[in-house]
Order: sequence, then C-alpha cells, then structure tokens
Amino acid sequence: MPELKLTLVVACALVDPDNRVLIAQRPAGKPLAGLWEFPGGKVEPGERPEATLIRELHEEIGITVSEPCLAPLTFASHAYADFHLLMPLYVCRRWDGNVIAREGQSLAWVRANKLRDYPMPPADIPLIPHLIDLLM
Repeated sequence: MPELKLTLVVACALVDPDNRVLIAQRPAGKPLAGLWEFPGGKVEPGERPEATLIRELHEEIGITVSEPCLAPLTFASHAYADFHLLMPLYVCRRWDGNVIAREGQSLAWVRANKLRDYPMPPADIPLIPHLIDLLM
C-alpha cells in the first residue's frame, strides 16, 4: 500500500450560550465544496495547533480567541484518496467579537443533535457523537 501524506488540520466547535455549534459551508471552488464543517484550517510548518486555530478563526470568521479558551475534545483520523487527515477538535465557549463570514461562506448555528442534517466531509462525521455527549 502506498504511503499517504499526513496532513494536520485543526478544527473548533464554537459553542454559543444556547449550546449551539457553529458550522461553515465550504465555498465553491474548494475541495469538498458545499459540505459543512467546523471552522479551522491547516497547521503550518512550525505552528502549534492552538496558534493555528487562533489565526484561522480570526481570518475566517473575525473573532479573537485566547488559547486558554480552547479545550481539546477529540480528534479524527481519516484516509482520503490522496492524503491522510489528522484533525484535533477543540471546543471554545468564549471569544471576542461577532462571528461574521469573512470568506463568503455560509454559517449556521446548529444543535449538536441536528449536525447530521448537514452534509459534512467524511472526517467530520465521527466528531458529532462527541459533541452530542458534551452538549445534549
């Protein structure tokens, strides 16, 4: 079996005071366009996952998160056709600023038990039960 390149991506379940989780729809032109995912992004060389999330959340949805507010919850490990994805999922309940779609993506606040109603990339789906356990 050929070795797959390991790609480290970090994601965040932002949880609002109503215990809803923020998901974002991948825009047209990107891989897996139209699918819903937790905000986050690829970890750059030499970057820590927490620093990646702080950077990505500011770039993508305009909020400021401090590292102590990021709590690791679980992770996904998924083999796509041309790479293997390793994706830690953090939970964040406190941030500064208002969530806005800075990259033209659609955003939705969703109850954990309704996340399966939104088509998601294969790597994100196993994360849903952990959020249901935490929030329901």
